[in-house]
Amino acid sequence: MKFTPSTPRPFSSRAFTLVEVIVGAAVFLVIALAAYNSYIGLFKLIDLGQYRVLAVSLANEQFEVARNMPYADVGVVGSIPVGKIQHTQNLTRGGVPFTVTTIVRNVDLAFDGTIGGTPNDLSPADNKLVEVTVSCTGCRNMAPIILAGQVAPKNLETASTNGALFIRVFDASGQPIEDANVHVVNVATTTTIVIDDVTDVNGMLQLVDLPPGTNAYRITVTKNGYSTDRTYAPNAPANPFPTKSDATVLVQQVTQISFAIDLLGSLSFSSVTPLCVPVSNFDFNLQGSKEIGDDIFKYVSTTTTNGIGTLSIPGMEWDTYVVKPLDTTHDLAGINPLNPVILNPGAAQSVQLVVIPKDPKSLLVTVKDSATQLPISGATVTLTKTGYSNIQTTGKGYINQTDWSGGSGAADYVSTNKYWIDDGRVDVTSTPGDVRLKNVFGSYNSSGVLESSTFNTGSPSNFYTLTWQPTDPPLLAGNNAVRFQVATNATVTATTTWDFKGPDGTAATYYATSSSPIHASNNGYQFFRYRLYLATQTATVTPNVSDTAFTFTSSCTPPGQVIFTALTAGTYTLNIAKAGYTTYNQNINVSADWAEVAVPMAP
Repeated sequence: MKFTPSTPRPFSSRAFTLVEVIVGAAVFLVIALAAYNSYIGLFKLIDLGQYRVLAVSLANEQFEVARNMPYADVGVVGSIPVGKIQHTQNLTRGGVPFTVTTIVRNVDLAFDGTIGGTPNDLSPADNKLVEVTVSCTGCRNMAPIILAGQVAPKNLETASTNGALFIRVFDASGQPIEDANVHVVNVATTTTIVIDDVTDVNGMLQLVDLPPGTNAYRITVTKNGYSTDRTYAPNAPANPFPTKSDATVLVQQVTQISFAIDLLGSLSFSSVTPLCVPVSNFDFNLQGSKEIGDDIFKYVSTTTTNGIGTLSIPGMEWDTYVVKPLDTTHDLAGINPLNPVILNPGAAQSVQLVVIPKDPKSLLVTVKDSATQLPISGATVTLTKTGYSNIQTTGKGYINQTDWSGGSGAADYVSTNKYWIDDGRVDVTSTPGDVRLKNVFGSYNSSGVLESSTFNTGSPSNFYTLTWQPTDPPLLAGNNAVRFQVATNATVTATTTWDFKGPDGTAATYYATSSSPIHASNNGYQFFRYRLYLATQTATVTPNVSDTAFTFTSSCTPPGQVIFTALTAGTYTLNIAKAGYTTYNQNINVSADWAEVAVPMAP
């Protein structure tokens, strides 16, 4: 017999590869997780349904208890209408803990008129409204169960010797706020009467049949995530003349009182130099404009930025807030947005405090449009007094250098008396504070060049003018005795090159007149250098530069503001001019170490 061996099957057909095992396991895991989540979700729905059944049953139970009470007992202990029902109870049903809150209100029905209406109902407590709320903090996703109904008396009503208090709650725009919590305490009685209730869809809570009393009812209105408003006791030592006194209720009269609350917001502060360098631990006072009494403000706080120059204040009420510096080492040189800072309901407002080393006495001048209240940049602000004159432009920062005697080798402008490099033909030490041509054996070099350190404006900037002093070099030095070129860069590294250019944006021209406009091609950059060229046509004469500066705007340049420092006490003349606006000219008295003058200018 002939034997034919069988051909073995390939290995791949007899077993799974490792990749197939991993893929299969992943698919199985996805399916298993989906099934598990569905299983858990089903049980959660079953639990939620059970919780709701228990809560509804408990609400019905408490409501039936109220309905079966004598009418005189249907009320809340220590409240109005007074009764035997506890305002809050912690009850357990089916092993589940619930919180039961009961509110009872007197109801003024319209069939016999309403209090204060036509006809005037002198017995407005016609019925009682009982509202039972059952909630469970441990029952996930269960909304509170609310059950409400009215309870009527058996007998006819008699004329009331009480009054009514209507409380209206609205937001910053005047819209009613529903479900605002109203806490009322009768402070005129020896027995404490407390009412805790909520406003209706119209933002109204009507409390009927209250005992009369002068300034008897202290009211506080709150809502989760909202500001608080309240009444205050008159003639209190801390607030003798409150803007909203405790409410008075008169016999058979309606007292109406309104409260304004809205969503809480936040304020975030940063204290920085005009070059955007953070300044730590800057102390300042923050005061709102809302008053709770005669010159008594609702919000006043002394606070400080932290070690990195920031501060966040949550839970702030909508208001306008004034910032005033209290720091002993720095003064407020500008604020963005302007003082006072407006915080809208629910908003998160960032505030930048631009500060400079303290040099009292200082005067911050804020120029704004009288119609829009927006800052006006580019206004010329002149402050003068006998022996003093200073001109600044709003919305523009500046950096200046007045000394070069520290020598070369400083790549960055950190030491204010140093620079980057020179060609060996300039002199910065023989007359400290001046750059001159070097004198060699009685004769001045014919030319010399000095290149500045790198100035960091703190953020991408726009550049405006280049100035220097003195503006008129010696006549014998000839033309082009003092000239400049400038260069800008977005970043600075060890290999950065500087392309110096003149007023036409090319290397072929030079800034030869002080206060020359800097070419727009330099805008949008953060880092700045200048190159100074000195020349003379007479060996016995040298030009000199004692001060150079450039103006710019950056993210840390306060808009519409300038500050004058190192002033002496006295009366100054403040003149502000801007094309398209009426010129402002007033006398200003300077006496404090720091003061702000806000000037609205009309077109």
